Amino acid sequence: MRIFVTMVFLLVTQITFAAADYAREKKWAEEIVPGIVIGDPVYLELKQGHKFLAILTQAPNAKKGVAKMGLVVIHGIGVHPDWNMIGTLRTRLAEKGYNTLSIQMPVLANDALPEAYQPLFPEAEERIAVAVDFLHARGYKKVAIVSHSMGSAMSRMYVVNNPFKVVAWAALGMGHGYSYSGVRVPVLDLYGEHDLPPVLKMAKYRAVSLRGRPKSRQVSVRGSDHFFNNHETEMVREVKIFLDSIQ
Repeated sequence: MRIFVTMVFLLVTQITFAAADYAREKKWAEEIVPGIVIGDPVYLELKQGHKFLAILTQAPNAKKGVAKMGLVVIHGIGVHPDWNMIGTLRTRLAEKGYNTLSIQMPVLANDALPEAYQPLFPEAEERIAVAVDFLHARGYKKVAIVSHSMGSAMSRMYVVNNPFKVVAWAALGMGHGYSYSGVRVPVLDLYGEHDLPPVLKMAKYRAVSLRGRPKSRQVSVRGSDHFFNNHETEMVREVKIFLDSIQ
């Protein structure tokens, strides 16, 4: 009986632990939306009915389908679609001619460890799929992904499983032991010279997985940390150079 109770407790705990914190998402949306100056909030919907925030930022004077391409911008662990460097990416890339859609990814409690996010990857993949389809429906034949940190790990699942839905992937701060094996689209592997240990440790491994892939490359931003603090200009420039090469 004790063993049975223990098993049930572990199962319930695991299910609870795997659930995204929708209340936290809602609180962020309530805080973020009133302060959006550049871009427009939109809500995308999952099959199970949950609606999540996205921020659509159109290139200046761009008509539907006329901008260079549509970009799905994906943040890292425990933040939101207008957070610091993510806000910089979504707005500055729009200034460069790319329409961006920065989406809220599933989050856990603030103190959750990175490994706790693994059960959320299927939902993350669905959110990316909904965002990509949203841009395609607006007339963008070319859609690419720009992601950071945990968002890059989550994006990898989508890109591998949907090789013909996007034309390129700029993966910033990719760690977590991943390579680009199985990825068919051109990849920019961008990281900081002083990035997190897991990102730096796997840099050579990621570079090897990009060998022989047309238009794919790895770039280290000199002097930068994991979040490209004080190096936002270089970050945006490298992403733009990569995306321009895909046109």
